Amino acid sequence: MSQPRLAELLRSFDQAYDRKSWHGTTLRGSLRNLTPAEAAWRPAPGRHSAWELVVHSAYWKWSVLRRLDPAAGEFPESGSNFFGRPDTPDERAWRRDVELLGTVHRRLRAAIAGLSDDDLERVPRGSKTTIGDLVRGVSAHDLYHAGQIQLLKRLARPGNDEV
Repeated sequence: MSQPRLAELLRSFDQAYDRKSWHGTTLRGSLRNLTPAEAAWRPAPGRHSAWELVVHSAYWKWSVLRRLDPAAGEFPESGSNFFGRPDTPDERAWRRDVELLGTVHRRLRAAIAGLSDDDLERVPRGSKTTIGDLVRGVSAHDLYHAGQIQLLKRLARPGNDEV
């Protein structure tokens, strides 16, 4: 049975995170060649680092996953929305958080792929919006933070126009 709406939604979801698209850098692509020091860098005190945006993005992907699959388990960090990260570089912790983002993304993608076109109009428990809108929203969220991370990279690399 063909599911054209779901197929289109998955294509947009993939293009926002890690698949080639006309719009340029994806969320995963924005992390390419980002060092732990650059990831931890803040443009000013009290502003978010790229590292914090990575965990924040993982959290909101998990939030959508939890609505699609209530048995998804708990997010591995205490709290919600933004999670403090070190201001000093830590290669192991940085890699762990990038992997967390990838793991949650893959789990969410699998959950979305298991849906039907009809499911996209359903409002899941704990939500006020349809599944289709949740998936479109998390895709837009990826691109929003990809742009922020690209800007933070450029600011963290003075004199280097290549990002």
